[in-house]
Amino acid sequence: MGRTDTTLRRVQPRQGKSYELREALPTVERFQELRAAAGMSARSREGVERGLPNSVYGVTVVEEGSDTVGMARIVGDGGSVYHVCDMVVHPDHQLQGLGTQLMDAVMAYLDEHAPPNAYVNLTVDVDGFYEHSKIASRFSRTSERAF
Repeated sequence: MGRTDTTLRRVQPRQGKSYELREALPTVERFQELRAAAGMSARSREGVERGLPNSVYGVTVVEEGSDTVGMARIVGDGGSVYHVCDMVVHPDHQLQGLGTQLMDAVMAYLDEHAPPNAYVNLTVDVDGFYEHSKIASRFSRTSERAF
């Protein structure tokens, strides 16, 4: 990704906790923990160590005074193909709009950086994950969109 952590904004969800939305990737350990907590398929430590630094973009939600509780990232070639993946909010922090904040940050990045006619794919480990999100309306049934 090649950039330092940048706080995008403070997030005030419905339950009064305080969070920050950051342009950053999680640690390898936290990446694996979040995926496991959400029931997503496991990734090997070696694969995560090699893959995370090659992300095109990453965004996390960090609970104030605590740890990363959500993440999303984009992988691809940075020009013609982008894959939105590894979108997860820890179950203890779900239903507060944090996933929407993550997806809004991903979409803002794509709107600014994806060239015309680039393909953007949504990849998921959980059936129906994007169905309740406004993002679904921006993509075709094949979960692929040319910007």
